[in-house]
Amino acid sequence: FIMAQCPKAEGRRHDTESDNVSECPLGSHETGSDEMNPRNMIPPLSQVPLPDQPFTLSKDRQMSSIPKAGGKENEKWEYPSEQMFLNAMIKKGWHWSGDQLKPEDMKHIIAIHNRNNEEAWQEVLKWEALHAKECMSPMLVSFKGRAKDYTPRARIRSWMGYELPFDRHDWIIDRCGRTVRYVIDYYGCEPEKDNSVPIYLDVRPALDSVSALWDRMKVTWWRWTTPEEK
Repeated sequence: FIMAQCPKAEGRRHDTESDNVSECPLGSHETGSDEMNPRNMIPPLSQVPLPDQPFTLSKDRQMSSIPKAGGKENEKWEYPSEQMFLNAMIKKGWHWSGDQLKPEDMKHIIAIHNRNNEEAWQEVLKWEALHAKECMSPMLVSFKGRAKDYTPRARIRSWMGYELPFDRHDWIIDRCGRTVRYVIDYYGCEPEKDNSVPIYLDVRPALDSVSALWDRMKVTWWRWTTPEEK
């Protein structure tokens, strides 16, 4: 749940192509340890500014609306601060020169990151509504960025002439004791008139069970047979 391969400011990578910035920190701690956090498969990130950081960034963190499985009662996942986000990007190999990156860029990136995750959770809840009798309070257990592990669906779309997603996340959901995996593909859309670039999220349950297959078949049928609203 991390940075949906976070909207990039212009930077230059110095690592391998497969080592993507998609593993953005969401439920990380404020230490500099390299121990891997099993909830998001990245090391915990520090709030300490970088030695050569040219500007000050906020250390404030925003609370999400996403319930956290295995936490305290009514606990929610917490989004990273601007400082944590920058530290994550640097840790993944991003580098900038001169004035390529400004404090306003980080505010913009954080806003997009948080909005994408909130929208993704709302899409998950739409699918989970199919199981409302079984569970009224699904929660997010963990998440993992898998930017270069393209799903069969994404590859088929690319064969049809569409672009591959720029990022992918797998979210593990606790459906009142039952573990369910969701796949989220992130696609960039055509720029709007104000030059903003919307991001399209393709959220669906992974085909790990007969139940997930049945859910996807039902929803596909509804989409095909329900008239579009004018």
